Amino acid sequence: MPVRLFLLCQLTALLGPAAALAQSTTAPPALPTHDSPPRLHDLVHTHLALRFDYAKRYAYGQEWVTLKPHAYATDSLLLDAKGMDIKAVALVLGAQQQPLQYRYDGRQLRIKLNQVRQPGESYTVFVDYVAKPDELGAKGSAAIRDAKGLYFINPDSAVAGKPRQIWTQGETEASSVWFPTIDRPNQKTTADISLTVPARYVTLSNGRLSEQQTHPDGTRTDRWLQEQPHAPYLFMLAVGDFRVQREQWRGKEISYYLEPKYAAQAQAIFGRTPEMLAFFSQKLGVEFPWNKYAQVVVRDYVSGAMENTSASLFGEHAQGSARELLDWEYQLVEREIAHELFHQWFGDYVTCESWGQLTVNESFANFSEVLWAEHQLGPDEAGRQAYRSLRTYLANPQNFTKPLVRRQYANQEDVFDAVTYQKGGRILQLLRHELGEDVFFRGLNLYLTRQALGTGEAEQLRLALEDASGRDLTGFFQQWYYRPGHPVVTIDYGPWDAATRTQAVTLRQTQGGAPYELPLDVDVYAGGRTQRHRLRLRETTQTFQLPAAQRPELINVDAENVLVWQKTDNKPLGAFAYQYQHAPRYLDRLEAILACAAHPEDAQARQTLLAALGDKYYALRWTVLENIDLVKQPALRAALLPAVRRLASHEPSPQARAEALKVLGKLGDKRDARLFANALDSRSYTVQGAALQALTAVELPQALRRAPALEADHRGALTAALVAVYAQAGNPARLPFVLAQVQAAEPLPRFNMLPSLAQLLTRTSDPAAFAAGLQPFRSLGIEYKPYIGPQVLTMLQNLRTQVAAGTIAAPAQQAIDDTVRAIEQAP
Repeated sequence: MPVRLFLLCQLTALLGPAAALAQSTTAPPALPTHDSPPRLHDLVHTHLALRFDYAKRYAYGQEWVTLKPHAYATDSLLLDAKGMDIKAVALVLGAQQQPLQYRYDGRQLRIKLNQVRQPGESYTVFVDYVAKPDELGAKGSAAIRDAKGLYFINPDSAVAGKPRQIWTQGETEASSVWFPTIDRPNQKTTADISLTVPARYVTLSNGRLSEQQTHPDGTRTDRWLQEQPHAPYLFMLAVGDFRVQREQWRGKEISYYLEPKYAAQAQAIFGRTPEMLAFFSQKLGVEFPWNKYAQVVVRDYVSGAMENTSASLFGEHAQGSARELLDWEYQLVEREIAHELFHQWFGDYVTCESWGQLTVNESFANFSEVLWAEHQLGPDEAGRQAYRSLRTYLANPQNFTKPLVRRQYANQEDVFDAVTYQKGGRILQLLRHELGEDVFFRGLNLYLTRQALGTGEAEQLRLALEDASGRDLTGFFQQWYYRPGHPVVTIDYGPWDAATRTQAVTLRQTQGGAPYELPLDVDVYAGGRTQRHRLRLRETTQTFQLPAAQRPELINVDAENVLVWQKTDNKPLGAFAYQYQHAPRYLDRLEAILACAAHPEDAQARQTLLAALGDKYYALRWTVLENIDLVKQPALRAALLPAVRRLASHEPSPQARAEALKVLGKLGDKRDARLFANALDSRSYTVQGAALQALTAVELPQALRRAPALEADHRGALTAALVAVYAQAGNPARLPFVLAQVQAAEPLPRFNMLPSLAQLLTRTSDPAAFAAGLQPFRSLGIEYKPYIGPQVLTMLQNLRTQVAAGTIAAPAQQAIDDTVRAIEQAP
């Protein structure tokens, strides 16, 4: 399950400073130790019959749960059952039921069995209950913002145009909100789930749809059978008005569930799923293990997506119009599709034994994002995705105190972080490089085969990889799985020694503690030839004498870009320029672009940037545009402006073209007005948004004339541009439109639009409208207080100063004070 923390990482990167190079050696505060949950009973089979009360937001459930004592005889049973009404508990004796004594505290159901049950002796308990998720008062976390398990979306149809849905989110331990179970990741059970719903709705659950029965009251019961065991947190259901597109892959049904208005895009969004299934099955040597695979998109989801067994669930960002899809990058949805699909092996087929071992679920899913990009889109996209993971991990120094395998944590959901996801995925890439492609995947095959339909830990992964490779990997796992932090390395270059024909390269580890042992691929570029050296860094300071027949043009340390580290590479600017032209990988070229962008006064740097505007990969063309300032650097402007204008007119990538328009907009040259106006005819919302902002900078009256026509169809960047142009010069009567757009936006773009909203609020003379306009500040400031609370409060204080001389100063300042107080008092 990735990531709602993707948003939180975005906010951290947007607002926080770069991670400090030095890592603290101060021990973090002591946290509780969590071992694997004890298995007093083993779940065997779970049979559920559910019907729903939309008005009350209740689920009326009957459960027949089969269990057996694991190792010791027992006469009692403890089930997790959160916030329910328990109506009856009985032992199933054939066609009869024997009532059982029980105690229920609102969280757990303690059942007294009729006799002592021996280890391995199966028995079935019946529970009649009502699940009341909205009355539970469960709190979420940074990764999963709610924990009520069962969600009724727009159940009374109060919001026009919003679908009426029911769906579930079980991870980490919220399935026990909608059915009693042993809600732990080291339990596995088969399932038989019957859902009685209004007949007009579609249902989805784990496994295969075995039968449907229509009833005279306008309802229908769908029965779903999950015939292989899986963990309780992977149970799922979804109910709603979905359009379903189906296809076959090797005799298994592959299906996509979307809202009707997005159904036409099902293939464009999910159509690569069969290719992914084939590719992952082939790489792992384990055929996709479930009897079907469905993907459903729902409203108001509490995280990013969820890898429920055979039925992954995605938030609404994973559906869009044909125009919206023009602006999608790999990282938005296709990355997530790969991530959740890889979980069907790592997480579902083999599940982490405990939440402290979450790396064997989530690190692999993060790894798959790079693996699929590499296969389908090429090494540049894969390199960019890998670097994005490293940068996300490094963005927050709190990550540096946490090991990958983690027994100490305050709450199990604290483990869903950039250590488990991004750092863990990068470590697997390093391990793949260290062992070699065939041996690494042979080890993964051993791990999956040995632990099939069971649970796994990092140590079992280590043993499988050792058996595949014949190597002792204890040191690698101790360094990367059990030690927090990462190496921080400075690279310096001595003079080339003509007498010995060697080049000195010195690496210094400055992170504190024992030095890391690092495999180093070092490429020496000299005389038009490249020579690879495979080295090991073992010391805090270590100098390597590399053979070079003549003075090298470039020494490229970590030439495969696989290390998990922070490096300061003190190579000269000329070497970076050479690196751009000759080193092949995405990160090589990115580093060179950033180094040259920092020295626009240098002619060689300018020529490198000009060449990079024609790079084969759009994201690097985009990077150049993001990192140049043509306003303050006349020499750079003279060198790059014609190329920037060409990109603004003809660049095929929406993101890079939009950035070129932004660069030109900052110049404020009225001669570009026609170019900007023409770009408003693009079908890309991203390009239109940048064009409108640029046109506003050079020809405001024309921008204001063009803006109303764009209101009929706008999303994303175009919405933000409309908000910005109205904030800059629009009539205060546009406030309802602006406020509606801000409130409808996702959290990060909503935050980015707050300054525009504040600007427009300063011009309103209606106290009630002003107070209503503060609602986005309040909601964002409270929900994301640890991340952006101070920034929101600063915006509000600035707004208070700006309205002090206005016609509604007193009520406006009072409304601001109330909003500030609400944010400050929020937990």
